[in-house]
Amino acid sequence: MLKRFRNRTEAGKILATKLTDYANRPDVLVLGLPRGGVPVAFEVAKALNAPLDVCLVRKLGVPGHKELAIGAIATSGVRVINENVVHLLRIPKQTIDRVVAMEMQELERRNRVYRGNRPLIEVKNHTIILVDDGIATGSTIRAAIATLKQQLPKELIVAVPVAPPSTCDELEAEVDKVVCVVMPEALHAIGIWYEDFEQTSDAKVCEILARHKLLVANDS
Repeated sequence: MLKRFRNRTEAGKILATKLTDYANRPDVLVLGLPRGGVPVAFEVAKALNAPLDVCLVRKLGVPGHKELAIGAIATSGVRVINENVVHLLRIPKQTIDRVVAMEMQELERRNRVYRGNRPLIEVKNHTIILVDDGIATGSTIRAAIATLKQQLPKELIVAVPVAPPSTCDELEAEVDKVVCVVMPEALHAIGIWYEDFEQTSDAKVCEILARHKLLVANDS
């Protein structure tokens, strides 16, 4: 049995040890996927002495079975659909459009809560380290990748504590590098790879972003 992480904080610290080549570089930007990816990204950004922000994407859940993803969307309008699931469950286009509209409202709400009037950090010509607490189907991370590619980063790295090797292999064709700590053949669910997988609240995300801002201010 592969080792489980104590919590997202420990996972982020361990993940950061695999990213030391990117420490203290002015071109590096760490982006966390809310909500669970933000505590992991905080530890990475702190260890690398890099700026931290969020990359807002939203999973599209099957109505009545929200944990099963039919795709994901991003604030940029990017839409990634898992055609295999849609075909298997015979989900009509009207249902997908309804789920997209609902989740887009949630994305806009989160953008207001997390950012307020703060502008997006510049992605173009930067080295982006995109962090989540794990990858299951990959729909959410693919929506984030598609969004970031539109903004022409210099380099795009996906960094996660846990993901199946097959998913990592697939993502390596889409980004410059994939960094993963634990790669179980049978993932089952991201949560089983953490002893503490408590849901991250909006308030916690805001508190983490504020704490990182304070760290940067104290270091400058």
